[in-house]
Amino acid sequence: MIDRQHLAILREVSRRGSVTAAAEKLNVTQSALSHTIAKFEERHGIKIWMKTGRGLRLTQAGEYLLSVAERVLPQMEHAQRVLMDFALGRRGALRVGMECHPCQRWLTRIATPYLTQWPDVDFDVRTAFRFDGVEALLGYEIDLLITPDPVETPELLFTSVFDYELVLMVHEAHPLAGRASVEPQDLLDEELITVPVTLERLDIYTRFLVPANCRPRQHRTAETIDLMLQLVCAGRGVTVLPDWLLQEDASGLPIRALRLGDSGIQKSINLGVRRGEETTSYIDGFLRLTREMGR
Repeated sequence: MIDRQHLAILREVSRRGSVTAAAEKLNVTQSALSHTIAKFEERHGIKIWMKTGRGLRLTQAGEYLLSVAERVLPQMEHAQRVLMDFALGRRGALRVGMECHPCQRWLTRIATPYLTQWPDVDFDVRTAFRFDGVEALLGYEIDLLITPDPVETPELLFTSVFDYELVLMVHEAHPLAGRASVEPQDLLDEELITVPVTLERLDIYTRFLVPANCRPRQHRTAETIDLMLQLVCAGRGVTVLPDWLLQEDASGLPIRALRLGDSGIQKSINLGVRRGEETTSYIDGFLRLTREMGR
């Protein structure tokens, strides 16, 4: 039979690249781990991996089992956490995933009253996923996803929390500062500062620059919103951020906000949960609180 131990071994070997490292993570000896897999292979008449020099290469059967492990183990771990919460008398655990870099301050405002209202709920925020946010939610790595880009799928339910507009932020002395809006060609000579994600996930590219076959002179990333704003203030480039940040983070700074195109780029922040779990008390409590507080 296939049990959790076999799947856990396969996942750790894949993640860590060697049997030795996987054995250390699982707190077993290398020989015991190898013996467990050898018995499994003998029982099923397959090979899970092959040695290639100092490394390992998964066979077709191994690749299949790894895909099963990546789907099944997070669900089993989630179930274990829920049962532990019941045993400890807690109401549950809410793991929030964020795909919205500018939303950290907004989430902080929500988290403070939420933690007060739900003192028995273990609350955690994650910004790094093994897959993207939707995959992390489907794979039980997180329980709630904050994202500006919801994906329609039967397994998930997304709720829009608030709408906003992406705007170009420039120094008040910038040549573009006196204009109400800009076109893609206006950014050809600019240094564009964005959050550190792929271009395919940046609306300034997918919805503004790429359709017009335009690129900025230079593109750089910054890890925090504060740094992005400071770079703009220093005349080191321009950036694109939600309009609400101008009031909350850029108030008093020498920065002007310009519309992207005549109609602008309209977006919304959405909260995604696994369908059926939206009625879970502490998840419903979080959703209700966000609707009450807005942005």
